[in-house]
Amino acid sequence: MVSTKTNKKNPETVIYWAMRIITYIIVFIIAYIILDIVIKGLGVISWEFLTADPRKSGGEGGIFPAIIGTLYLVTGTIIIALPLGMLSAVYLTEYAKQSRLTKAIRLAIITLAGVPSIVFGLFGLGLFVIYFGFGASIISGSITLACMILPTIIVASEEALKAVPGFMREGSMALGATKWQTIYKNVLPYAIPGMLTGAILGIGRAAGETAPILLTAAAFFLPELPTSIFDPVMALPYHLYILATQHPDAQKILPMQYGTALVLLILVVGLNLIAIVLRMRFRKKYRW
Repeated sequence: MVSTKTNKKNPETVIYWAMRIITYIIVFIIAYIILDIVIKGLGVISWEFLTADPRKSGGEGGIFPAIIGTLYLVTGTIIIALPLGMLSAVYLTEYAKQSRLTKAIRLAIITLAGVPSIVFGLFGLGLFVIYFGFGASIISGSITLACMILPTIIVASEEALKAVPGFMREGSMALGATKWQTIYKNVLPYAIPGMLTGAILGIGRAAGETAPILLTAAAFFLPELPTSIFDPVMALPYHLYILATQHPDAQKILPMQYGTALVLLILVVGLNLIAIVLRMRFRKKYRW
């Protein structure tokens, strides 16, 4: 006769191994894709490829303007989205009353996090490019990308703020500190590592998106680097999209496509590593 304990363990064991196998499959697929990009793109990487301008519709030459354009867009996005996202989370968590309006705002934020990127691109095209007259430019692309990653940053920042124990707020205010002094000195330093998690996710998404910048900022070929935030830019995701889908010799320039994809991958990983290092430094410095 099989014991009840054994019967309970069997479904748990099946679910455990099913989840484990699914995890291994996902990791294997991702590892295969990354390895394929690295192997086929590494041979293309050279000093000329990284520093020269593209020639013959991107089939020859380098991708330097696209690298600089991507950095401009990501930097502008971070400058706009990070403070707005963190301050919004601080207000919703620390100041706003828990009313129906607050719940509706949170629901809207969560909903926006799942909106397809092309919708944000159309929104940016209608509002920033046409209505405000910014045109296809760095500022239009940066604001559009900032709008796209704001929900992710706000949600992650809210969770990080809620994770700070309440006694740290109560003790500070009991000693006579103001609400803002308590938040600035006793809450934010301990919540910053979690807030940066949202920033990391947002940076990775912003750097790799094509649809929003396709409509608001990107140009396929520019002979000169942009000189102001109102100029269009080349960008690695859009450049890769053109090489893979619109170039007349797409099959012949596969090495260029893999090289561009590898540089984009390295750029995204590098930006994420910087954010991770900052998060780890804050985490080591502030512990409760």
